[in-house]
Amino acid sequence: MYSKLSDQERVALLDIMIAKLVGDEQLTKDDISIFLRHAELIANSFVDQCRNVLKLVSEPQTEDKEALATIRLLDVLCEMTSHTELLGYLQVFPDLMERVIDVLRVIHVVGKDTTNIFSPSDSLKAEGDIEHMTEGFKSHLIRLIGNLCYKNKENQDKVNELDGIPLILDSSNIDDNNPFMMQWVVYAVRNLTEDNSQNQDFIAKMEEQGLADASLLKKMGFEVEKIGEKLILKSNNDIPPP
Repeated sequence: MYSKLSDQERVALLDIMIAKLVGDEQLTKDDISIFLRHAELIANSFVDQCRNVLKLVSEPQTEDKEALATIRLLDVLCEMTSHTELLGYLQVFPDLMERVIDVLRVIHVVGKDTTNIFSPSDSLKAEGDIEHMTEGFKSHLIRLIGNLCYKNKENQDKVNELDGIPLILDSSNIDDNNPFMMQWVVYAVRNLTEDNSQNQDFIAKMEEQGLADASLLKKMGFEVEKIGEKLILKSNNDIPPP
């Protein structure tokens, strides 16, 4: 059914799903069952189409419904993985984590290399103002990574293997195009390091080598402590659920 819809119809359908997921009413067992039946479709669609947003680098002013549908797919995945009943299925979905990190890396590099729609902005906007459809896209990628890593060592290790940790830490600058970026980075790092000594050691060594800003880590609620010859990354706060 989804494949036969126009991009505009897809956006409308995904908006309905988001409204249901973030609504005040708790999801019923029937709701959970319906979302589980559609989880594969949503994840597969994002994996296949997530690079559609990159066309906005050269065409930032276009009302591209295909790109908007991709952005909405990410929004749905963020909200679905915020429900524990749906999280487990998506945590093991093939290629999802790889593709999320791939897109995050591309837009991060593109946004730093030239001035474009994915470049960080420090210009303050009035609350509620949205200049373009990609606002929040990068921070939502990091949010999804954090959700997928929640109490899941396989995904924690996968992010490390994909060189995702330096990428996430390097995304912590204030960016008016991505509200709450710092909070989502903190959330992702905490979920990446919970009960994972390898990831903790990796970040601690980054700090020792000057590849991670100690003051930034402290601001994020982390502190590197040296005990003998071993570096320990300590968190000062508990990890919230997705």
